[in-house]
Amino acid sequence: MIEEIRPGLKRWAGPHPEFNPVGDDLDESYGNVASVLFSSEDALVLIDPLVPNGLWPELDAEVKESGKPVVVLTTIFFHERSRDAVARRYDARLGGDAPGVRAFSAERADEVALWLEDARALVFGDAILGDQAGGLRLTPWAKDAEGLERTRKALLKLLDLPAEIALPAHGNPVLVNAHEALARALTA
Repeated sequence: MIEEIRPGLKRWAGPHPEFNPVGDDLDESYGNVASVLFSSEDALVLIDPLVPNGLWPELDAEVKESGKPVVVLTTIFFHERSRDAVARRYDARLGGDAPGVRAFSAERADEVALWLEDARALVFGDAILGDQAGGLRLTPWAKDAEGLERTRKALLKLLDLPAEIALPAHGNPVLVNAHEALARALTA
């Protein structure tokens, strides 16, 4: 089921067939992975879409209702999920710039955090996770301490944004005071 976070911003989450969080410094509460739908001024942007079969009719209705071209973005290259199926189904553009969306490097391969300006929301792939207690946490998936510090420093620039919402791919979203939650995660 697609959940409205605020007008023009929606999210859904479900199990990923290839992701098992247990053993990655996470527990089974991280079993679901999230996808985001953002209606910008000129496009319907789907971020890291993972679409189970039962969700296609609801997503079809969202696309039809928007009447806008569809753009599919990924936060990191291996978040392919249903990206190609979505692109084929909706004749969507893969990647590139999308109106109202700014990408910020997470200094983890090609991973980016996405700023949805009108929604005042940040969308994260693997660099920032929900901490399952109402906040955020830095990734447990770093090759080494230097890489983790590089990611932390790269994400500090996000504190210049007036973020109200944080939508991580893994873990619970932060729907109020996201700026404060991110500051705590990056200075812990």
